[in-house]
Amino acid sequence: MNIKIASVLFLAALFSILGACSSDEEKETADRKTEAAASDSGLVLLASYMTGSFSSEKQAAADSHFYDIRLEMVPIWPERRDGPWLYVEQAAASGLDKPYRQRVYRLSARGDGLYRSDVYTITEPLRLAGAWRVENPLSDLAPDSLELRRGCSITLRRRDDTSFAGATTGTGCESELAGAAYATSTVMVAPSLLFSWDRGFDADNNQVWGAETGGYRFDKIKDYEITW
Repeated sequence: MNIKIASVLFLAALFSILGACSSDEEKETADRKTEAAASDSGLVLLASYMTGSFSSEKQAAADSHFYDIRLEMVPIWPERRDGPWLYVEQAAASGLDKPYRQRVYRLSARGDGLYRSDVYTITEPLRLAGAWRVENPLSDLAPDSLELRRGCSITLRRRDDTSFAGATTGTGCESELAGAAYATSTVMVAPSLLFSWDRGFDADNNQVWGAETGGYRFDKIKDYEITW
């Protein structure tokens, strides 16, 4: 074989090997970063606060502006290292079998005490109504079957050792409910309390849906075991 040709082939093989090693190293680094974020103590704490059964019964009894709403948030896909992931179901106490909101949340650590909750919608969600009651909720569902609600993610900051607070950013969370152009969410999460204020606004920034006097106060009435 010609020496020049042999040299070219050797260099090509060497670059191919080095490229593969680099790719493997990059993948391992990305995997390590994902696992490190998933094991963040603040992230685990946030997930534990958000996991459970919640009720606004006390608030509704004290203030007629609010309804008795039940909120269920259960961990799903514990084997995944890019979470935690939660299945969320919200319904009026008088119609628990007909939830009006079903979502999947993915929690992640962003660094410097910041965390994010990404919001995903489910195709034909009512087929999964009550899924929070089963042992492995949504085990037959894959993340790539969900649709990310772009602009609706909530960024939370750890305020102290016992609470997280945050909100959506700007007007990027699109909504068509009741003539709205966009929606906003403000959230506070504590060990036994979840505060949530969801509102819709039209193109002129007038509120067209959601509580007007303040957000919903959900008391945690039951914890669920988490395995992260």
